[in-house]
Amino acid sequence: MSLFSGLYVGASGIQTSSNSLNTVAHNLSNVDTTGYTRQSASQSTRNYNILSKSNSYISYQEIGLGVKYAEVRQVRDFFLDKTYRKESGRSAFYEVSYDTMGQVEDLLGESGDNNFQESISDVWKTVQELANDPSSAVTQGLFVSKAQTLLERATNVYNSICDYQMNLNTQVKNMVDQLNEYGERLKELNDAIVKIEIGGFEHANDLQDERNLILDKMAELTDITYSEDIDGYVSVQIEGTDFVKRDDVFEIGVQADEYGFYTPFWIQNASLKTLDGGQQIYDIESARVYDLKREISSDIDTDIGKLKSTLLARGDHFATAEDLKNPDIYNRDIAQSICMNIAAEFDQLVSNIVTSINDILKEAGYTDENGEALFLRNVIQPEWPDEVKDKDEQGWYTSNIYVNPKFLQQPTLISMMKPDGSVDYETATKLKDAFNEEKYVLNPNTTKASSFIEYYSDLVTQVANSGSVYKHIAENQSVTREEAAFAREQVLGVSSDEELQKMITYQNAYNAASRYMTTINTMLESMMNAFGVS
Repeated sequence: MSLFSGLYVGASGIQTSSNSLNTVAHNLSNVDTTGYTRQSASQSTRNYNILSKSNSYISYQEIGLGVKYAEVRQVRDFFLDKTYRKESGRSAFYEVSYDTMGQVEDLLGESGDNNFQESISDVWKTVQELANDPSSAVTQGLFVSKAQTLLERATNVYNSICDYQMNLNTQVKNMVDQLNEYGERLKELNDAIVKIEIGGFEHANDLQDERNLILDKMAELTDITYSEDIDGYVSVQIEGTDFVKRDDVFEIGVQADEYGFYTPFWIQNASLKTLDGGQQIYDIESARVYDLKREISSDIDTDIGKLKSTLLARGDHFATAEDLKNPDIYNRDIAQSICMNIAAEFDQLVSNIVTSINDILKEAGYTDENGEALFLRNVIQPEWPDEVKDKDEQGWYTSNIYVNPKFLQQPTLISMMKPDGSVDYETATKLKDAFNEEKYVLNPNTTKASSFIEYYSDLVTQVANSGSVYKHIAENQSVTREEAAFAREQVLGVSSDEELQKMITYQNAYNAASRYMTTINTMLESMMNAFGVS
């Protein structure tokens, strides 16, 4: 090998070490950057210069031309990415369930001045006092007053649950919008990455980091599957349906029902239909993104994604006691929804208390001039849409019950006096027995019969126990997600200590190549001086 060839070898060492140092510097500068993947410099030998070929030699006579900076590759593990994203989505699912259960527990009014349990106890106490002295005008007035307070607090609790459903509904719309934004950005990144990498000379590592971060975020929102084709395009499916396919995005739409509840659907799978008034809407029955009737189970991966969990927690309508009457409908449509399940059970308690008191008072003749007892109901709820107003005529619901104004003005309408002038202990005893009678169950799946006071205690206990279960699941799932994140971080994360070690290695290689070139240069200078070359 000539001395001049040695200069090229030394120069390749300096250039390659310098590029490798730049890679290390890039890693260190992004050590705290979210979504950044550690980059590794790959080095290889340059092509050898063949001097001669002979079959008599074991190998050709070749001269090495030094080292080259082959590529900068991302250090990732597909299996760990897939595992982390699935566990992240499952963790988000149960976090929503746990948070929702906690919110509903607070809404039941077990703290502050709006303690519903206390309201039931107050009515029960006045009923007991009424049984002891039915003819007392003071006790009769107190009974009406406590009934009014009970109903006010019941209405507040029920409406608060409905308001929380609408809050979840807004979150559904926001998450769908976020998914669509991720889809558009994923398409843009696909195009940009393919344009950079199509020649095979460069890797768009930073753009790939952003694309992987988007996949991480999407996996928290919904159950995704994804793959990268030979051209570098990443395609994504949501719940088994194409969402991003190469450079196409199939947008998710939302359609509001009569309650204003949004349902995510695939626009490309929905058909337009024309209503009687000429308005066009999508027929989404066969285009829904989620089948919420399926059993929720980790075994079949139906418990993945924040969006699905929010839809389940919200439910698809404002539930009432009517939803508890048919076990099949309850188990199919209500049981898996936290808000609808609790709202229906709570409404059942209120409607049972109200109708029991009214039936007893009407039977005894304690009504106003219109034959109405203590509680009245609005036959039509003005805020409900026309499509659901008829449902309100089927029974008594917390949101449409109010205390008869005639009784508020004149509590002694509950005179507790028989026509013959005797005190009506019988009716007072019936009221007392109604509160003691253990015949009410929370839902079709429970068998424990309770009285009114016990029923509410059972409801609160059920919520607390369910919250504890969800908390336990959420905490365990969070640990699983963190373990997957840690395992993945061990591969793709930047270790400053490791990078500093590489920096020292490349710096030493750079210095060695520099000294090598200095030596070659000195040798050339000595030879030229010796031969008198100027």
